Amino acid sequence: MLAAAGCGGPSTVPVPSLPPIPGVPPTDPAPAPELPRALSAIEVEVIGAGNRFAFDLLREASRPGDNLFISPLSASVALGMTMNGAGGETWEQMRDALGFGGLAEEEINAGYASLIQVLTELDPAVETAIGNSVWTRLGFPVRADFVEALREFFGAEATELDFGSPSASGRINEWVRSATGGHIEEIVPAPIPPGVLMYLINAIYFKAPWTFEFDPDDTRTEPFYPEDRSTRTVPLMTILREFPYLETSRFQGVDLPYGDGAFSMTVLVPRDGVGVDDMLQSLDAAAWSDIAGGFEETEVELFLPRFRMEYERELKDDLAALGMVDAFSPTEADLTRLSPIDGLWISKVLQKALVEVTEEGTEAAAATVVAVVTSAPPPPVTVRADRPFLFFIRERLTGAILFVGKLAHPPDA
Repeated sequence: MLAAAGCGGPSTVPVPSLPPIPGVPPTDPAPAPELPRALSAIEVEVIGAGNRFAFDLLREASRPGDNLFISPLSASVALGMTMNGAGGETWEQMRDALGFGGLAEEEINAGYASLIQVLTELDPAVETAIGNSVWTRLGFPVRADFVEALREFFGAEATELDFGSPSASGRINEWVRSATGGHIEEIVPAPIPPGVLMYLINAIYFKAPWTFEFDPDDTRTEPFYPEDRSTRTVPLMTILREFPYLETSRFQGVDLPYGDGAFSMTVLVPRDGVGVDDMLQSLDAAAWSDIAGGFEETEVELFLPRFRMEYERELKDDLAALGMVDAFSPTEADLTRLSPIDGLWISKVLQKALVEVTEEGTEAAAATVVAVVTSAPPPPVTVRADRPFLFFIRERLTGAILFVGKLAHPPDA
């Protein structure tokens, strides 16, 4: 779907002089602006951890022949917030699953904070918004240190809410809609399940124009060839110009810059005979570092589909496969730094994401919610029909009422 002609020398961009970290390319040949400051070694490690987690999660979530679109960053930030309430083995497993190695919590939190700041401020031509929030059931005690850490490092809004109110889920979902440019309309169910005590939510919104836009007049409906040997048609955009380009025996790659060049879309098209799923499974952070650092400016005739994709995935099994097991266990989870209440655990990590690629650019959004529940069932509601009451005998499917009664006093036996 792309072809190259000619070859030029690689362009270079000033980057901080730091030791190479797996998953962080030492040089990005795209015409990106300079970073506002040199990243610290810890910040580089946090970014590298994020890239390692991205490829680990990608391999776990991918299913042969299926589309996929996820935001590893959104999942990582939501879980990073939750990790501040974990302790013991639960915390260790979460840190390992997120790729943070031996970093201390203070270093991880500071890395998240600086990464959020850099991503949202780096390119004025690109709209990048990252929002975080924590919602707790009315009356649920939350440790002050936990809430303060989320506010300080993640900029999280903390709200106590009557989860039993019919409007509770609507209020949370409205926050998500606003934080994702209106694209993710619902992330929590209505009504909120009675066992849920807390929702931790990350939302990301990205809207960027191509640095070099496609001409809509050049878009044509052309065949698309899935690996199942069927043939479909897509609106295929086309452009001819110099782009950062890389080819290997397994794929052709092109890097398409957005805005002023800080952000880009990297497209990897497998060679004939190489399956896209096989190529995906072969990628990791180290291989990505080699790819991202290997582009050279080349004249490219690019054909790229215009498409819109929505995707939803429960990440619990994927995260458990990465070693984050105890957090999902009602008996093993340790969330004692989140609340003094015993028996807390994570019941789900749900992500919804959307992407739209057009001639003008790309719009993408994602939201990830972590649900914290109690293993202890809620106390039973007591109903004592020991005073006058009404009763109805009805058919539930049609709604028809067959009998109506009022027991004002016990009838004679």
